[in-house]
Amino acid sequence: MTVAALGKLSEALETTERARGHLYAMHQLTGHADLQLDEAVELFRRAGHHGVADRIERELIGRNVIAGRWTFQIVEDYDDGYHATFRDLEAWARDDLAGGRRHLFEAEMKERRRTKGLAGHEARPAG
Repeated sequence: MTVAALGKLSEALETTERARGHLYAMHQLTGHADLQLDEAVELFRRAGHHGVADRIERELIGRNVIAGRWTFQIVEDYDDGYHATFRDLEAWARDDLAGGRRHLFEAEMKERRRTKGLAGHEARPAG
């Protein structure tokens, strides 16, 4: 039961890693879009649409994504708060209950599923 619980905790941490990747993608994509607006504004100006260009420049370029924050601040808060706490607790539980060993659930599954003695099914890398 302990191995299963540690496995589920590890799986949940892996899910937060995926979420973190999506958060970084949002950060990069939003930043890229903000820089693309510079070109759009310039093209509107060249086309004689100064009012449109002015409004985009004033209201959208450099705007906070959520109250008081750009995307880098959201990423930093996630990394330093929720994600750091999650990682610390997962490591603490592994240290306390499994001597710090990682992926115990997967190691047990590998041992059950591999064909002993067959090339490509070794328990550990050669060496």
